[in-house]
Amino acid sequence: MLIAVPAETQLHEKRVAATPETVAKFMAAGCRVVVEKGAGLAANYPDAAYLEKGAELADDFAATCGSADLILKVRPLNEAEIPALKKGAAVVSLVSPFTNPLLKSYADAGLTCFCMEMVPRISRAQSMDVLSSQANIAGYKSVLLAMEHYQRFFPMLMTAAGTVQPAKVLIMGAGVAGLQAIATARRMGANVEVFDVRAAAKEQVESLGARFVEVASDVDAEDAGGYAKEMDDDYKQRQADLIAERAAKADIIITTALIPGRPAPVLITEEMVKSMKPGSVIVDLAVEMGGNCPLSELDEIVSKHGVTLVGVGNIPALMATDASGLYARNLLNFLTPMLDRESGGLSINMDDEVIASSLLTRDGEFLKPELLNKGEKA
Repeated sequence: MLIAVPAETQLHEKRVAATPETVAKFMAAGCRVVVEKGAGLAANYPDAAYLEKGAELADDFAATCGSADLILKVRPLNEAEIPALKKGAAVVSLVSPFTNPLLKSYADAGLTCFCMEMVPRISRAQSMDVLSSQANIAGYKSVLLAMEHYQRFFPMLMTAAGTVQPAKVLIMGAGVAGLQAIATARRMGANVEVFDVRAAAKEQVESLGARFVEVASDVDAEDAGGYAKEMDDDYKQRQADLIAERAAKADIIITTALIPGRPAPVLITEEMVKSMKPGSVIVDLAVEMGGNCPLSELDEIVSKHGVTLVGVGNIPALMATDASGLYARNLLNFLTPMLDRESGGLSINMDDEVIASSLLTRDGEFLKPELLNKGEKA
C-alpha cells in the first residue's frame, strides 16, 4: 500500500498528519510512504527525518497523492485537491462533517473517506480520539494565552511591597479542554471556578482543586456520546444569571462550550463583558464555531469595554510539534487494525463500531445522509 502525507494548505495550519515515528511504523507494517517536501517543517519535522526512516519525498500535492492508496491529512480535502486523487483512494482526516460543503464531492469522486471527528467515544477507541488529543493541547495553551494578555500575576505573592492576590479564573465547560485548562491554571497558582451543565463533571473538577459552579436541574445535560446537550429556556435563563454573577468577579474567563453540529452557545454576553473588571481577559476556544462570546473575532485579539478577547482559532497548531505527534499516533492506532499485508489494502469491517461510525463515503455512496444537508447548507 502506498501512503501519502501531503503538506497542509489551510491558513494557520502548521500540523502534519504523520511524523517520522509513525512513518517508520507504517513501513514496518509493509507500506510505502511518500511525503510532500516541507510537509513537516512548520511542526519541526524536517524532510531529512522522514528520509532517514525510509520515506520518499515528492514535490507537490499531485505528485505526492496522485497514485496513493491512502492519504493522511489533518484538514479536510479542499476543492482543488479532490481531482488529483485516484478513484477508490482512502482518505483519513478531520472532515468538519457538520460544516463542510464538499461532503457529496468526496462520494462523487469515488473516495473512501474516514472522518476522525466521528470516532466513537468508547474505551477501545481512546487511543484514536483526535478530538481529545487536540482539545488537551487547546486547554493547556488557552491558559498560556490568557497569561500573555493578563497584566497581573496568576499566583498569590507576598512581598515587602505588599501582597498580590491570585487571579480568579472562570472556566466554562469541563470537557477535555476545560479539565486541562483547570489543571494548568491551578499549577500557575490561580483560584479557579468551573461551570458545566453536566453534573457528572463536578467530581473531576473538584479533584483538580477547582470550585464547581452549577445550576440545579432534574434533567441530565449529557448525551449518550458524553457531550453536553442543549437545555431548555428556563435552564438557560438561570444559567445566564449565574454566569453573569461569576463573570463580574473573574479576572480571566476561558470558554470551551460546543454542541456537536450546532453553533457554539452564547455564554458570555456583551452585558457580562461590560461588567468585568478593566484588564480582564476572555479566551474563546469556541470561536471557530461562532464563539461563546459574540464579541470574539476569529483569529483576532481585540479589546472591548476594557476586556481583551482572545479569538485565536486552531490553537493546537500553535503547539504543532506535540499536536502533530499526538494526531499522527491517533491515525496510526486507527489504521493499524485495518492494514492488510496480504491484499496490500485496507480491510474495512463494517461490523466494527469504530469503522462504521467514522466511515463517511465508500464506492460512490455517502453513508451518513443525515450530515449531507447540513454540510451543503454551511
